[in-house]
Amino acid sequence: MPRTDTRDYLQLHLVVFAWGLTAILGKLILLPPVDVVLWRTALAALGFAMLARVMGHSLVPPRRIMLAMLGVGVILGLHWILFFWSARLATASVCLAAMPTAMLWCSLIEPVIDGTRRWRPSELLVGMVMVGAVWLIYEVEFRYWLGFSVAIAAAVFAAFFATLSKQQVAKDMHWSVIGLYQMTGACLASIISRPFLETGILPALPDASSALWLIVLALLCTVVAYAGFMDVLRRVSVFTVNVVYNMEPVYGILLAALVFGKAEFMSGGFYLGAGIIVAVVLTLPWIRRWVEK
Repeated sequence: MPRTDTRDYLQLHLVVFAWGLTAILGKLILLPPVDVVLWRTALAALGFAMLARVMGHSLVPPRRIMLAMLGVGVILGLHWILFFWSARLATASVCLAAMPTAMLWCSLIEPVIDGTRRWRPSELLVGMVMVGAVWLIYEVEFRYWLGFSVAIAAAVFAAFFATLSKQQVAKDMHWSVIGLYQMTGACLASIISRPFLETGILPALPDASSALWLIVLALLCTVVAYAGFMDVLRRVSVFTVNVVYNMEPVYGILLAALVFGKAEFMSGGFYLGAGIIVAVVLTLPWIRRWVEK
């Protein structure tokens, strides 16, 4: 494997590891899910704006591109709201187990939005296997059906976000500017949705402990991870990103068990279903060659 490919895969894994922390931090931050996203995106937008200025990039792109980036940010904000809501309704492990389905949704969505390729038999085959694995999780952990369903919806929004972000990265816009406007759009989505999902209009203020975890969430898991994601997205396909992204539940579930202990332990059937999902996506490159040769 070329050295550049190795670096790209390593960079992707580091990004995904950082994202694996988000469900854990979402439970440690004692704020409503919408407020977690609101503070996270506001801090991240500020961080991206500062980086863009330091690196000498204009903060005022063409109006059409600006609106497009804000729109993708709204989708990202809805994804995060549902993601943290799912972790509250169930557990961090249940929330993370649904995220690999983003690859299936992306395989179905990308050909429609991009228009440059057709649906691949291997991806549809994998999709059917993943649906079976998801059903297995529903069967053995039915008490968490609502949280898992919300997480599935979050994965759908994640697929839309990844597909649309790939197109925006290709428009020769620096990642710091893209991040600024996408985070601003996500923050606006949180502000608009708050009256419908929470009590009151103004967000709650975090205590000292939650503020510390919010800073870690905004800087490490958002600004740093997002910068790495947007950088590597210029050189790899959305499909490759989603294959590596499916390691998030592996990292996240292990970290959740270390942090929260027995509260995160699931039944054997849950780990079987989650294991099938991860095993299938990790072997997907070989499955594609076998089915489509």
